[in-house]
Amino acid sequence: MRKGAITRDAVLKAIAEYDELGRPEFLAKYHFSEARSYLLLHDGREYDSKAIAGVAHKWDYGRALLPEEFSGGKDHAAAWLKRAGFKIKSVKNPDWARDEIILACHLVMANGWKGLDADDPRVIELSSLLQLMPIHAEADRNEKFRNPNGVARKTFDIATRHPDYRGKPTKGGALDVEVLHEFLARPTEMTEVAQLIRQGITVGDLQTLPLDDDEELDDYSAPEGRLLMSRHRRRERNKGLRKKKIAAVLKQGATLACEACGFDFKEVYGDRGSGYIECHHVVPLHEAGEGRTKLSDLALICANCHRMIHRRAPWPTPQELRNLIESHRGAMAHIPAQQNAEACELTADKT
Repeated sequence: MRKGAITRDAVLKAIAEYDELGRPEFLAKYHFSEARSYLLLHDGREYDSKAIAGVAHKWDYGRALLPEEFSGGKDHAAAWLKRAGFKIKSVKNPDWARDEIILACHLVMANGWKGLDADDPRVIELSSLLQLMPIHAEADRNEKFRNPNGVARKTFDIATRHPDYRGKPTKGGALDVEVLHEFLARPTEMTEVAQLIRQGITVGDLQTLPLDDDEELDDYSAPEGRLLMSRHRRRERNKGLRKKKIAAVLKQGATLACEACGFDFKEVYGDRGSGYIECHHVVPLHEAGEGRTKLSDLALICANCHRMIHRRAPWPTPQELRNLIESHRGAMAHIPAQQNAEACELTADKT
């Protein structure tokens, strides 16, 4: 059995059996529960997507999948049904992403750290803006996705977590508190971040931006959110800019050594490392708008230092990382000398 390789005809047969038996009997017969994440839409009706996908296997392979053999999420049942040409809709909306909370928090700050009602024009405008953001796939949204009521609730989740609020906070989440504290600690910078996100969505530059996978961003810390981070990384991976930066450095008679630690790929790896080094865009995310990237905005650094810069916010400049490296090397060099001195003192005491 090729799990997930189901045909449209098999899905239609499963739907027909579902209609004939009725929902309760169909789910009981194949031991499925009601869908909690996604529903299959067909001819104006809604179906439990996982159950339909599992039973469709019966018509293609002779037996239905058991519920424990697969998930009903977007990587299994929902994806299989979409590949067969069916429309899927989410049962519940996805959690708020950092980028979305940044815009909501900026609105709350502008309102004196007070929540806003659903009929407030600013809430209605933000609702429309959030629906244009490319962070969540269409299949993960239902008809209430980021509607004014939901946006208004989020503003109160943020407002009631402010340190000066004396009432009982609403439910909210840990990410609401994180973003709130970023605004309290860096109001000017986070305002610039919110404005950049808003501008990018409004003019369309960030609406179609392909986002890096969450796994790819595991070791990256960016309070400014995924949209600006993804745009930043695409600038760094621009092959044309990287070649121009390398050519400019070589033209000045310099070597392609890391500006932070001094690592030279050619010196260590020979011809295999010749001409190789990574580019880092040194302009902070909260300042890097849609302006043209200049060669002076780029620094040549090794892969290790590049990852260390991005690993924890605020990101150090290559020079700041160099200072950190040199300071650490100095401290480590001092330890053996100190240990030797202590050993000599112990020997002198014994004699």
